[in-house]
Amino acid sequence: MALRTVWKNGAVCETLFHPSEHHRIMDRLDEWRVFVEVANRQSFAATARALRRSPQAITRAIAALEQRIGTRLLHRTTRSVSLTDDGIGYLERARRAVAELDALEQPAAVVPRGTVAITAPILFGQLHVVPLAAELLAAHAAIDLRLVLADRVLPLADESLDLGVRIGALPDSALRARLVGHVRSVIVASPGYLARAGTPRKPETLAHHAAIAFTATTPIANRWAFRDPGRARGRSVAVHPRLVVDTGQAAIDAALLGVGLVRVFSYQVDALVAAKRLRIVLRDHEGPPVPVHLVQLAGIPTRSATLVADFLAPRLARRLGAAST
Repeated sequence: MALRTVWKNGAVCETLFHPSEHHRIMDRLDEWRVFVEVANRQSFAATARALRRSPQAITRAIAALEQRIGTRLLHRTTRSVSLTDDGIGYLERARRAVAELDALEQPAAVVPRGTVAITAPILFGQLHVVPLAAELLAAHAAIDLRLVLADRVLPLADESLDLGVRIGALPDSALRARLVGHVRSVIVASPGYLARAGTPRKPETLAHHAAIAFTATTPIANRWAFRDPGRARGRSVAVHPRLVVDTGQAAIDAALLGVGLVRVFSYQVDALVAAKRLRIVLRDHEGPPVPVHLVQLAGIPTRSATLVADFLAPRLARRLGAAST
């Protein structure tokens, strides 16, 4: 059994107790609560009604408290109850102890604080998470963030991460997930490359093109999956990857330099497509929208992690909804 103490700096201290010691501590806290109620109401009977106990139980609690601390706290007569001098001095400390206990039992009374660690894909984090992080930090002075951007899946537990943005279907796992939106997977190339090598009209023609394989969108570098409008199931075609990279920015930079065709997520190249620096090809063969989830470990999260997740989830949903229109 452990008693958890939360210090002013947010640190949590755990002290181990034998079960019998735990019961003794709880009994003492109960005695303080009974004493404060009797002092406030100046009546054993009124305290018994308020706490839904028998008058005998109230009497025993006060007697046990006085016996333990070795002094009389209350004058009792058949008509009245009043504090002794020792009782007057003890009452304020007992009130503080009961108030602190009640505060600790109220989640809203504990201000979320500390560092929350988040992981996200690099470009997604730069475009969407960083602006929201700035907004959150301005609104919550007691919260700090650690943002880990990587174009690979980082295990939350192994990397000491509280939250993660995952793009793509989630495998069965113990993670708690919130769907916050969808993105599209597109194939793009520079106008210069397409002028030189031609524009592919069917997936099969990709075998004659140079490809850039980005491991997040094309995990099998030399075979890319496609939706076939005439078939219930998709298919995969062979490609020739001239370059394999593990970050979206490197893949996009290579495409801008005319290395070849690359499959990326739409949000990563929307601005470049609008500026005509890249062109989308094979639109009719795009796959279904790709889900985006905000994930965290199963179990009871810290209050700070819950605050950050509740802050990010609806705002990411709005941003992704706007980005998809």
